[in-house]
Amino acid sequence: MERIIQITAGRGPAECTWVAAQVLKKVLEEAQDQNLETILLQREAGEENGTVETASIAVKGKKADEFVNSWIGTIQWIGQSQFRKMHKRKNWFIGIFEIEPQKNTSVLENDIQYQAMRSSGAGGQHVNKVSSAIRATHVPTGIAVVAMDSRSQHQNKKLATERLLKKLEDEKLAQLKNHVGKQWENQLNIVRGNPVRVFTGSDFKKNKVEKSYKGTRQKLKNDLRNEHN
Repeated sequence: MERIIQITAGRGPAECTWVAAQVLKKVLEEAQDQNLETILLQREAGEENGTVETASIAVKGKKADEFVNSWIGTIQWIGQSQFRKMHKRKNWFIGIFEIEPQKNTSVLENDIQYQAMRSSGAGGQHVNKVSSAIRATHVPTGIAVVAMDSRSQHQNKKLATERLLKKLEDEKLAQLKNHVGKQWENQLNIVRGNPVRVFTGSDFKKNKVEKSYKGTRQKLKNDLRNEHN
C-alpha cells in the first residue's frame, strides 16, 4: 500500500513555512515509529532558514491508509511567531493533502500494435493498390497515429512509431502539468478551522541560540578558573 501526501504552507507567511518544516519532521518521526517506509519525493525550502514551503512524501506499509488519513486536513499550530516576536497572531495554519500517483507511461515494445492499411489521397495508382500506410496504436491508452508519407511500409512503420512516442510524451507532459496544477490548488485551498491536529509551542520547541552562547561562556569561565588554580 502506498499513499502520497503533500505538506504545504500555502500562501501563508514565513511562520507557516516554519510550521510546515516542523510538521514534516513530525510526520516522518511518527511514520518511523509505526514501521512505515517514507520517501521524500519533493521538498521546496522557504525563504527563512530551516523552513519548508511544500514537501511531498510517499508512505508505504500495511497501516499507510490509517496513518495518512489521520494527517490529511488542516494542521494548526498555536504559538508565538518565530520571526516576529511582537506579532499578535498566535494561530497558524498549514495543510496536508493527498496526491494521486501519476500513471506509469513508459512504453514497451509489446504495447504498440501495428496495422497495415491502404493510403488515401494523392499519389496515383500505387497508393490505391498497396497497403503501405501504417496505423500504430498504444494499446494501454488507446492513443493511435497513422503514417502514410512513404510508399515504403517499413518507412511508414518507423514514422508511425516516432509519432506515437511523441504523442505519448505530449500526453505525459499534459498529465504532469495537470498534476502540478492540482498541487498549486492545494496551496490555495487551506481551510482555517476544524484542524485534524493541533500543536502548541512546547511541541515545536526551538533551541535558542542564546543557550549555546551561554554554554560557551561558561566553558571559557571554567577554563580560566582552571588556569589560575
